Parts: sequence; C-alpha cells; structure tokens
Amino acid sequence: MDSNQIGVQEIADSLGISRGTVDRALHDRRGVSVATKRKVLRAAEKLGYRPNLAARFLSSSKRITIGVAIPREVAYFYDEVREGIFEAASAFEPLGIKIVHRPYDRFGPHEIEALRDVLQEDISGLIISPAYPNKLLTHIDEAARRHIPVVCVATDAPGTKRLTSISVNPLVSGALAGELMGHFLRDAAQVIVFIGMHATVDHEQKLQSFRSSFRTFCPRGEVASIVETHDEPNEAYLKCRKALEQHPLAKGIYVATANSMPVIKALEESGLAGKIKVIGTDLFPAMLPYIRSGTIAATIYQRAREQGARALQTTVRFLTEKLQPAAQISIDPTIIMRGNLDLYATNGSPTELKACF
Repeated sequence: MDSNQIGVQEIADSLGISRGTVDRALHDRRGVSVATKRKVLRAAEKLGYRPNLAARFLSSSKRITIGVAIPREVAYFYDEVREGIFEAASAFEPLGIKIVHRPYDRFGPHEIEALRDVLQEDISGLIISPAYPNKLLTHIDEAARRHIPVVCVATDAPGTKRLTSISVNPLVSGALAGELMGHFLRDAAQVIVFIGMHATVDHEQKLQSFRSSFRTFCPRGEVASIVETHDEPNEAYLKCRKALEQHPLAKGIYVATANSMPVIKALEESGLAGKIKVIGTDLFPAMLPYIRSGTIAATIYQRAREQGARALQTTVRFLTEKLQPAAQISIDPTIIMRGNLDLYATNGSPTELKACF
C-alpha cells in the first residue's frame, strides 16, 4: 500500500491484533506489553506508517495562520492562483486554517511592502510570488529565522531560505514555445519575445529556453527583439507597436507571460492579426476567440489554480505533518491550440483543472 494509506487499522490487520492495542503501543500508553509494543513499532516502520499529525492539530488548541502576498491580477492569472489557494484552504477548515491575505496591485511594485505587512502578523507560513527575488532576500531570511516556511508560487527565489517553489516548469514552457515556433516558421524568420522582467526567475528562464529551442528547430531564425513589459498592459501595448515598426519582417511573437491581450490589440490596430504567428501563455476568457480564429496559434497553459492549491497544501502538510517537500515542485505545462481548446473551455471560460493529491 501507499504509505499515505497506512494507518492504525492496517497495522492492526497485519499483526492480527486490535486497533486499540496498536493505538496504545504507538502512543506509548499503558496496557501493552513490551514485546507487543516492539512488534507494533517494527510493523509500523516496515509498512511506512506516518503519524497523522494533522489529526492532532484538530484535537488541540493550535491553529494555523498562513499569510498570502500575491498580486491582485495579471490577466486573470493571479485570480486563478488565489482561487486555488482558497479552495484548498477550505478543505482544511477543520484544522482551523486561517488565511491572512495581503494583495497588491501589480506584479513587482509594492511586493516588498506587502511582504513586510504580512510578516507583522502572527503567521505560521507564507506564500509569495517574487518578481524581484534579490530585493526580498532579507525578508525571506527573516521569516526563516522566525521558523515561518516560505513557499514561492508561479516563480522562484533561488538562493534564499524559502521552503520550496511551485510553478509550471519555466524551462519546459519556453522549450515548448520555441519548438512550436520553429515548426510554424521554417525559414529565416524574425521573432519578437515579450517577457515581464529579466529579474523574475520564471520569465528569464522561459526566455533563455525559448531561444535555445527555437534555434534548434529553426536554425535560420532569429530572436530580433526581447521586450520587457513589466506585466503592465499599457506598457506592453506601446512597446509592441514600437517593436512592430522596428521589425517589419517579424513573423512570430512569443508572449512569455499572461499579458498577451495588449499585444493582440497592437497587432489588430497594425493590421497584422493573423499574419504573425503568436504563441501566448496561460488561458483566460478573453483569449478564447483569438485562439479559435487563429490569431493566437497556441498558448502554454500554466494551470494557475493547481499552482495555488499545491502551494497551500504543501505549506499545511509541512506545518502539520512535518512533511519536507522537494526543493522545487514543477508542474507540467499544457499546449492548447484550436484543436483541443474545447477540452479546456466551457461556455466561454476555462474549465478548471482540478489537482489530484
């Protein structure tokens, strides 16, 4: 059996003794001989039994407060991350889980203030999405000194004392986008890449992976321009208009974040919608008609809600069961094109992919 399924009853069945005897032996209570206790402990170890510390929290006066400091919205992406966090938290309501939510307006700006704010609360754990990880180093280290595990979601803060990072694998995302673009553009084509910030680990890794993959599948192709938009819609729109003027021979665009709608707007106003192959990132209602029309040739779905759910569950399991997660938890991205769009969209909105844990 999976060790997660091993409980008191399974140990009792394996030894042919009562559940009560096993429970007393495991918790060092009276009424069990030394020989029986030894036998129970050996069986528990052999079967991979792990005590249900979450149940102990349930019966105690302890309560868990988890701080959440993530942006309010980047084209619905963080709305979905947040929904995943709160949905997962609802499953832990019997444990008295409480969320202290400190959102901020944009990805990047004000994240330091939000982190400082939430660290003033009496929290047990912390979920963040670092845009500028180097600027957050001292605050993450402060949390570690206070024994507050920090879980990064959607992007990472390597080199800090965070507990783990949960995201769609950025190297795989960039490589898939580069391979697709290489198949779309076989000739010596120019491509423009839009990212949020070079300082954001997720964005930079997607960019580098895309460049390497595109070079492999389109050896004569060229990344003509890399546009940093700071995930700000108006900035992305204006810079896209400028990039299209500067690179009139561009045949492809890769938007490495969810900030794709301003780019589409610029393409439409320039009369280039459908003439330039666009690969986007993530999936939200506004994108659907453009995927169906072919304006967006493909998008790399980041499964934002699953990322949020995994972040919350990982934090809670560490706090209640002392379950140490992997240093980095990667979720596989999904390629969505017109042919499989209906599998992920219902009545004009993305179908939620439920994580299985």
